[in-house]
Amino acid sequence: MNTTRRSVLASAASLAAFGSAFPLRALAADAYPSKPITYTVAFPPGGTSDILARLIADKLGPALKGTVIVENKAGAGGSVGSEIVSHAAPDGYTLLGGTISSHAINVSLYPKLGYDPVKSFVPVTLIGTNPLVLLVKADSPYKTAKDLAAAAKSKPLTAASAGNGTSQHLALELFKYKLGLKDVVHVPYKGSGPALQDTLAGQVDMMFDTTVAAAQFIESGKLRALAVTSAKRVSSLPDVPTIAETVLPGFEVVSWQAIFAPAGTPKPLVDRLNSEIGKILATADMQERLTKLGMLSQPMTSDQIQAFQKAEVTKWAEVIKAANIKVD
Repeated sequence: MNTTRRSVLASAASLAAFGSAFPLRALAADAYPSKPITYTVAFPPGGTSDILARLIADKLGPALKGTVIVENKAGAGGSVGSEIVSHAAPDGYTLLGGTISSHAINVSLYPKLGYDPVKSFVPVTLIGTNPLVLLVKADSPYKTAKDLAAAAKSKPLTAASAGNGTSQHLALELFKYKLGLKDVVHVPYKGSGPALQDTLAGQVDMMFDTTVAAAQFIESGKLRALAVTSAKRVSSLPDVPTIAETVLPGFEVVSWQAIFAPAGTPKPLVDRLNSEIGKILATADMQERLTKLGMLSQPMTSDQIQAFQKAEVTKWAEVIKAANIKVD
């Protein structure tokens, strides 16, 4: 066989393989999902990530003509579940509810994190942002953030959080640092759910939590909201002042929730999930639910989310260093 004929045949074989690969990939994308999708929540039931995951999963399954199963894998401020998902097959069948904690803060707190918050994942969608709220039990003697700060300067107090490295923890540490509160003992829990329960029971004096997780307890009168951590008041809690306007001018902490997939997940699947979840978040009933929970929906592309995430990693690294924040 001469060189020319050999080259022609090789080229033909390459083109055939090249041409056949894309219809197969397209077919695979069109057939997706052909089995249940697992949506991992890296926190226990009852917290913000869990609430949002179940709201989205209930609508995402039918939208994809498939099934979305929510599983809780809690621990280490979202690090346990995040590490598990980082090692999952990048085939679109494993999703992760990532947060400001798991994907921006923890990398500066834990020296041996089992994943890279940016490189180990591909962003699917940003669900939204929401402020935190400073909470005490309904019958607490503290009526305002000023009351609480004054008490904390005169006697030891305890403060719950959803875990080391969570936005709740960071908000608490910044609050302590800015006010010079040395006798407020941080009590980390494995998620918002158990932390809220002990706050309700009076086992701890206070806690910061998201407006999403705390909303039902504030509305029912079981918890008292003293202040929110956003720069401006929250529409769902119009009578609750900001920490900035009460005791700490300029204070601002805003949490965020996003959905990630393992790095290497095909772009067509990521784009489809981004589109479908975006449609779900844009529906009137979901917008109403998010507004009542004090959450602002902010649609972004995968690339936009990654740029936002990288900026958050840098921001919180600087805050943690400046405030000398250490995990307990």
